[in-house]
Amino acid sequence: MSSKKMYKAVFLDWDDTLGDWCQAACHSQKDIYGKYRLSEFFPTFEAYYAAYETHNVDLWRQYSVGQITRSFLHRDRFLWPMVQQLGGMEILFQSPKLIDMADRMGADFLELTNRYFTLLPGAKELVEYLAARYPLTIISNGFVEVQYYKLAHSGLQSRFQHILISEEVGINKPMPGIFEQALKCNGVNKDEAIMIGDSYYSDISGAQNAGIDQLWVRFPDRVKNEGEHATYEVESLAQVMDIL
Repeated sequence: MSSKKMYKAVFLDWDDTLGDWCQAACHSQKDIYGKYRLSEFFPTFEAYYAAYETHNVDLWRQYSVGQITRSFLHRDRFLWPMVQQLGGMEILFQSPKLIDMADRMGADFLELTNRYFTLLPGAKELVEYLAARYPLTIISNGFVEVQYYKLAHSGLQSRFQHILISEEVGINKPMPGIFEQALKCNGVNKDEAIMIGDSYYSDISGAQNAGIDQLWVRFPDRVKNEGEHATYEVESLAQVMDIL
């Protein structure tokens, strides 16, 4: 099928749309689980990772709307699961070393995710295809030093005319301001651009808030909740090329 609408600019998310953040995070956390002997807190890696990931998703949502700082997110996503396993926040007064441990885990995590970074299957082909037809802009909520490292090592950075990292722009997805900044960078109106992303909350609803068309890459393992909709919806990166 082909699009009935011509676009003048394409915006793309990075993590879990083009870069395989999920596998990098999982591999990194397995290393951390072993190095920091987290079996003392959690009986299995799966139990630890489930507790971490549930809290991490909630923290990122708070961070995206300015409710918490980067430093709080960076520490608390590692600290909170351990504290909960030990019985609650009062444990921090008895074991202040937990805070230092969480900080060291966080620093290791950023380094390890860079080491384990890979592109998703089909990402390189999609970017090459799109770059030959549209000016491309990355819009990402990730941390500056991590995202630029991954972009530089992806072999694709030169294909993007603009790279907007929320930490640099000062606005996170799904707030409309970061999408409006992308429109301004490209010199296009909101009806002349489309946002491609995997996250309904950050990418799709964010683009909707800014009045921009959306292409939701909803991989087969992603749940679709009632009321969620997008201008276009696909199940693979290859299917994006059928639309644009």
